[in-house]
Amino acid sequence: MSKADTTAASVSTHILDTSAGRPAPDVAVELSVRTGRDAEWSAHATSRTDGDGRCKDLPALPGGATHARLTFEVEPYLRSKGSDGGPHSFFPEVTVVFAVAAGEHYHVPLLLNPFGYSVYRGS
Repeated sequence: MSKADTTAASVSTHILDTSAGRPAPDVAVELSVRTGRDAEWSAHATSRTDGDGRCKDLPALPGGATHARLTFEVEPYLRSKGSDGGPHSFFPEVTVVFAVAAGEHYHVPLLLNPFGYSVYRGS
């Protein structure tokens, strides 16, 4: 078994507000994990984006995790920007689910604007 097979997977993320061309600070983020497609989700960690839109304090994933889920609570941030002109944000939250393997690092950026978003596996 290689060292990568026994090292815990890790996750990092950041949010860029593409409508403003700036990071999105102070957004709550929850990291959850599960050990198989049919397993229940388990909350693993919570964080908030810093002034650079990054979560730098997410812990390594537990052994046996096969999927991770990031939930970004974007509504307060978008409402603070007056992004949708109404009392509610079009996207109250953004949830991203992805497969993980031991020994890998997953950087999952969220590119956000008031009426759309995209994610990708970064480096």
